[in-house]
Amino acid sequence: MPTHARDSFFAELIRAVRFHRKRAGLTQAELARLAGVGKTVVFDIEKEKRTVRLETLLKVLEALNMKLDWHSPLRGVFQEASPDAKGKDPRPR
Repeated sequence: MPTHARDSFFAELIRAVRFHRKRAGLTQAELARLAGVGKTVVFDIEKEKRTVRLETLLKVLEALNMKLDWHSPLRGVFQEASPDAKGKDPRPR
């Protein structure tokens, strides 16, 4: 993904998090508590800090009933070709 597209995606995601939090009537601290993350995480997200771990971001999104999805022209082929692609661990056992 080109840098400008990545920056645009990230900026839009940040605006959506802030919008959903405010629409829910939550402070940053309240959202952090609901998401089970540190009290500064929501602040860091909304200040566009890129050091927030994906797992942590996903907890915040889940607390806001938001979902992050991925797209690929090969997604359907990937899912058909790999039985592990439907949420199972793809690592060999």
